[in-house]
Amino acid sequence: MLPSFNVLGGDLETCSTDPLTGWFRDGCCNTDRNDRGLHTVCCVVTEEFLEFARSRGNDLITPAPQHGFPGLEPGDRWCVCAQTWQDAADEGVACPVVLASTHEETLQIVALELLVQHSFEKNQSSLSDSTS
Repeated sequence: MLPSFNVLGGDLETCSTDPLTGWFRDGCCNTDRNDRGLHTVCCVVTEEFLEFARSRGNDLITPAPQHGFPGLEPGDRWCVCAQTWQDAADEGVACPVVLASTHEETLQIVALELLVQHSFEKNQSSLSDSTS
């Protein structure tokens, strides 16, 4: 396993334990050299993102009980492949990213500025500002 630091330089935080995510199914977006897909971006998935991923052959919606995969619903947190997230961003359907739970290896594929622009934390504060 590679060292567990997030894109902000801090300790990598848990992404999700329900559903249990991660390359190692440890709840974190940890990675190693065997993770060719680089499952390092902790996302709060949206319907648009899930449909985009499915259109690219990565069905994250349909349960696969034989692999312990429950299927995802909008609002679930999941460690997604960095390139899939980048491709979604290029198409305008990127889902929010939890920066503290996104592994620093993501920066090989995705620029930090783009991740910050789509940060869950930033988007949450924008929502609360508009509802105040």
